[in-house]
Amino acid sequence: MTNPDRTLIAILLDRSGSMQTIKSDTEGGFDAYIEQQREVPKQIEVTLAQFDTEYELVYANRPLAQVPNLRLQPRGMTALYDAVGRLITDVGAELAARREEDRPSTVIVVVLTDGHENSSREWSHPDVRSLITQQQEAWNWTFLFLGANMDAVAIGTDLGFAPGSSITYSAGSEGVSGVFSAASAYSARLQSAPGSTGSDDADTPSFMRRTGFTDEERHRSNPGS
Repeated sequence: MTNPDRTLIAILLDRSGSMQTIKSDTEGGFDAYIEQQREVPKQIEVTLAQFDTEYELVYANRPLAQVPNLRLQPRGMTALYDAVGRLITDVGAELAARREEDRPSTVIVVVLTDGHENSSREWSHPDVRSLITQQQEAWNWTFLFLGANMDAVAIGTDLGFAPGSSITYSAGSEGVSGVFSAASAYSARLQSAPGSTGSDDADTPSFMRRTGFTDEERHRSNPGS
């Protein structure tokens, strides 16, 4: 049995060149997200990866108390499929190597991007969609897709993310702050007891139990929409 007191949050951040305009907002939003997760009564570990044309694992399985402030250096293009495929594969392999009692019962993958895929070489759209679906259905992982300059619900759903877990944000200070706040609140809900969302079925996968982002969270992430 996996450990119900433990959570792994794996965050994948776009650092392509277009992120330069919201660099400081993204850094501040990420730091606020981490600070807010410290209020959740769980043993939380964080894995952070960044991507442009290349994929970089910044750190893995770091205790929440030891997560430093984010420093983002935008550059390059947007190899989204390669980055998502790599992150899921690496996190899955690491968890598979643990004893079952050391595995977190809650795994949350947060993907933030401000643009469309344009430079992947190793992973295709069908491959990533299949992988996300597998991790949701077989292992109860929950995937959050945060997208700017796009219809993130349509794009995320097409890629395998649940519609309720996909959210569009505006690429400005208010939108970035709003989407990180929304992601933090949703992440906290995902770590709550199954019964707290009105479901008494403990066998129901977490990604189906949770209703996703609220209308208010969506509005604050994309003001004026």
